[in-house]
Amino acid sequence: MFMGEYHQKIDEKGRLIIPAKLRYDLGENFIITRGLDGCLFVYPKNTWESIIEEYKNLPNVKDTRNFMRIFLSGANCENLDRQGRVNISSPLINHADLSKECIVIGVGDRIEIWSSDRWKKLNEENEDNFSLIADKLFKDILN
Repeated sequence: MFMGEYHQKIDEKGRLIIPAKLRYDLGENFIITRGLDGCLFVYPKNTWESIIEEYKNLPNVKDTRNFMRIFLSGANCENLDRQGRVNISSPLINHADLSKECIVIGVGDRIEIWSSDRWKKLNEENEDNFSLIADKLFKDILN
C-alpha cells in the first residue's frame, strides 16, 4: 500500500525522483496518466491492468468514451532510471501544472504527483471538513 507525503523537485528535463519508500511497490514498469483534481496518477502495472478490465465493463456511452479518451491518451508506460527518476511527458506536466516544487503522495493503490501550489490549496480547502468527511465516509469504522 502506498502512503506518505514527499516533497520533491522536477528538473528542467521533466525528471522527478520517486521516493525510495514508494519504489519497491511500484515495480519496474508502471503507468503515469492524467489524474483527477489536477494531479497525475501513477499505477503499478498490475493495478493498471485491473483498472482497464473494470473499464471494459462500463457501458459504451458518451461519458465513458470521453473519460477513456482523456484518461488513456495521457497514459505512458514508464520505468525509473538508475537515480530513481521518472521522465514525465510535457502533456502530463502541463495537466498537473508541475514546476520545480512537487508533492508525491501515496494513496493506497496509487501514487499521486501534485504541484506544490495545488496540493497546498487542496489541503486548505479540505482542512476544516476533514473530520466531517471522515465521519461521513467511515462512520462505522472510525466510531
